[in-house]
Amino acid sequence: MPLIRYRLLDYVWIIIMKTSNIAPLKFADAAQSVRHVFIRDLTLDTYIGIYDHEKQAAQKIRINIDLCVQENTDNLEDNIDNVVCYEKVVRNIETIVQSGHVNLVETLAENIAEMSLQDGRITTVRVKVEKLEAIKNTASVGIEIERHRKQV
Repeated sequence: MPLIRYRLLDYVWIIIMKTSNIAPLKFADAAQSVRHVFIRDLTLDTYIGIYDHEKQAAQKIRINIDLCVQENTDNLEDNIDNVVCYEKVVRNIETIVQSGHVNLVETLAENIAEMSLQDGRITTVRVKVEKLEAIKNTASVGIEIERHRKQV
């Protein structure tokens, strides 16, 4: 097995071995004119969860999103309309989150992925949704999904 990396943890070197055949998605790719647009640690209050107390009080969630964007670099013209604008992506996520109670973080992540893939330039999206206050003694719990544009 090939080595992935070394880490120093409490003065002990740990060797992390590659144990999976699944390669991480490469978002940016100069040869293919692919950009990596990302949003990190977007923290929002929302109504999410299956329990009664989760339906009555908002709770904090954190959202991270990675977008694989196919763009024409020849025609940027330093114009925001020629790129995927992360501010618009954030506003769209906020609209989804504020649209009402959702039972599952999986549903929220799927809705965000679906919204992202409506932009024809986005070929792949990775969405991570974490509930920050759901389970005592944890920093967060949640899910991460990756979706690709369906080939027609």
